[in-house]
Amino acid sequence: MNEWEQEYRDPQFLTLGIEPLSDVRYFMKWLRRKQKVNTFDFVVLDNGCGNGKNLKYIVEEFAKSGIGYDISETAITAARKLSQGLPIQYFVQSFTDKLPVLDNSIDLALDITASHVLNEFERVNYITELIRKMKSGGYLFLRTLCIEGDQNAKNLIKQFPGKSKQSYMLPKTGIEETVFTWQNIVDLYEKDFTILFYEKTTGYQKWISQSYKRNYWIVYLQKK
Repeated sequence: MNEWEQEYRDPQFLTLGIEPLSDVRYFMKWLRRKQKVNTFDFVVLDNGCGNGKNLKYIVEEFAKSGIGYDISETAITAARKLSQGLPIQYFVQSFTDKLPVLDNSIDLALDITASHVLNEFERVNYITELIRKMKSGGYLFLRTLCIEGDQNAKNLIKQFPGKSKQSYMLPKTGIEETVFTWQNIVDLYEKDFTILFYEKTTGYQKWISQSYKRNYWIVYLQKK
């Protein structure tokens, strides 16, 4: 059993609600109202979709269809149940595997606190594959962990260092998480994407029965 399957069966830090993330709601309203983008023909790809709550919301309210994938079979089973009746396909699949999606076919991709669990080599492969799948002019919504101002992240790196730079191992899970500076984000994406908007936000990550304050990058990008 992989670490994420164990986490979805017995959550230690995941919050398995069915309401979409508020940041996703804000992004879709920004895309429709401020950017005046007609999203109703969009094909949406959710990388590491979890139980499908964000993809369900977007397809139900704004898009034509969706594709979601996650390494956890339990997560995908929950996603299929939650999204029943909607034009969404779900796959049990790793970030590191090639997804059966045509080149230049995705209008909007989601990376919602997902790719930060990849190592540096996997992350490069993931972004390369993401670029292949997305249309020119397509949008990417990114939410990932921010190291700047996050004392809990710095403590975790010191106490439970991971193998990758700026990473730590979540105790008792076998899951490695990487946290990013803003320059890290720029270095990863600016070659192939235009950064339309970004901000640093604060949220909370549950661990066992306690919540810890964490910082996140929210970034809206458009493929060049």
